[in-house]
Amino acid sequence: MSGPTQRTIKANGISLNVAEQGEGPLVLLCHGFPESWYSWRHQLEALAAAGYHAVAPDMRGYGKSDKPEAIDQYTIFHLIGDLVGVLDAFKARSAIIVGHDWGAGIAWHAARLRPDRFHAAAILSVPYRPRSEMRPTSVMPQTTDAQFYQLYFQEPGAAEAEFERDPRKTLAAMLFGGSGEGVTAIRAMAAASGQPSKGVGMVSRKDGMLPKVPVPLPSWLSAADLDYYAGEFARSGFRGPLNYYRNIDRNWELMGAFEGVKVVVPTLFMAGDHDMVIAFPGAADHLANMKQWVPQLREIKMLPGCGHWTQQERPNEVSAALIDFLRSLPG
Repeated sequence: MSGPTQRTIKANGISLNVAEQGEGPLVLLCHGFPESWYSWRHQLEALAAAGYHAVAPDMRGYGKSDKPEAIDQYTIFHLIGDLVGVLDAFKARSAIIVGHDWGAGIAWHAARLRPDRFHAAAILSVPYRPRSEMRPTSVMPQTTDAQFYQLYFQEPGAAEAEFERDPRKTLAAMLFGGSGEGVTAIRAMAAASGQPSKGVGMVSRKDGMLPKVPVPLPSWLSAADLDYYAGEFARSGFRGPLNYYRNIDRNWELMGAFEGVKVVVPTLFMAGDHDMVIAFPGAADHLANMKQWVPQLREIKMLPGCGHWTQQERPNEVSAALIDFLRSLPG
């Protein structure tokens, strides 16, 4: 079987690069931060072999897709609109949507608001979170010495300056640090040092987010894989991806009109038990209460020892679970 092909399509008024493989029912794969279509490379092949048309776009702001400058061009409505546009470009009435990290949040709301276009969902890493009573950034943790990473991302240019100095080192640090291997190593070092942790997802106000020492590659990521990611971000930068975070409060405002709307399509949820997102404040409650908001939740599948980069760390398990879920769907 030949590998995925890439092409540019028009969707929602912008150009999106998409990778695709296979023929059959459309499965739309939405990546997160800081990744690209390439994070789904294993699933594209597996889904195609199983008889599906797997499509993985570079999301708005990433890779070879368009990168609007204005922050307000990255709201949840723009992002869902892009995915509806992908379906229209492929002349697909509906699709199964799969999302990881930021792609998970987008997939949750795409399935929630447009069940006519996204008739089933498989979500990785990020559990469904009902709308909070307060603006999200107003309750994110911060101290005099550190702040939650999503607060660090709010100021335009600050995180870009740190991350774009050396995209390869930035991506190596993030991909190792968020992996199951990285989390295990970080916990071991913290225990050995006897020093208290800053907390999950906290960034030093003085030193920034990235470690000052080199980090190894996780076992699931080759040097060639890292080179691909680094080349994409060296060319496209981090501004577009970071603009997603700069719309967190705006998205909260926009979603007020949909208070109480549930995700009513058949849904699979998967995450690693070493995923830092699962350790975020409130995440345990979100997992425990997810069925209340997702009544057709079929399964919560936890992957032992797996970190945040679910589909890359455990490609075979994730692909097999996806295919089993897809085959269980009616029609």
